[in-house]
Amino acid sequence: MFSSLVALLRRDLLLAARDGAGLGTTLGFYLIVVSLLPLGLGPDAVLLARIAPGALWVALLLAALLSVARLFEADYQDGSLAILQTAPLPLELVVVAKIAGHWVSAALPLVLATPLVGLLLNIEPSLLLPLIAAMLLGSPAISAIGAIGAALTLAARKGGLLIALLVLPLYVPTLVFGVSSVETNGLGNAGALAPLLLLAAISLASLVLAPFAAAAALRIHAGN
Repeated sequence: MFSSLVALLRRDLLLAARDGAGLGTTLGFYLIVVSLLPLGLGPDAVLLARIAPGALWVALLLAALLSVARLFEADYQDGSLAILQTAPLPLELVVVAKIAGHWVSAALPLVLATPLVGLLLNIEPSLLLPLIAAMLLGSPAISAIGAIGAALTLAARKGGLLIALLVLPLYVPTLVFGVSSVETNGLGNAGALAPLLLLAAISLASLVLAPFAAAAALRIHAGN
């Protein structure tokens, strides 16, 4: 079972690597959202530095949402999803492989690009390490929660809009604690570890619950 899970994850990563347009679109959207903020807010370096952590988190959520909508779409269109649903590997583990593949191929590159993108917002260098740590801890929840929305809206007309309506409210705790963890580190607060622990707890809970919820949605869709 473990070898099947690894093989499925390797397959998704290879497909993501071959389809470079997906990663390019996600990174391009991330860069565009961040680069538009200085144009809209003006050249006030102090203001840009103050809003930088929150702006980068919002841009990360929106960019990840752009890619998570296609989590099951390709497999559904070519019939692979129907085969996976009848395979010996439980559907919940299939969803786990999909979540892991999305995190490695979409969310992780966004996190790694954050230090360079943050220069556009004049982010303080001392905040980069807490920001990266918070994004690494919180981004698995983005992929896991997004998998639920992708499964619920699979093959739906205007599915991109539906998944945004379903998933964005569930991203709010991750956004709040992600920004809070950076702000408390910037203030030198001794309790700065608490938001990071809460982010880790949200990600763990999402990784445990999301495969069951997404698998149930996929089974309902197959039954229809």
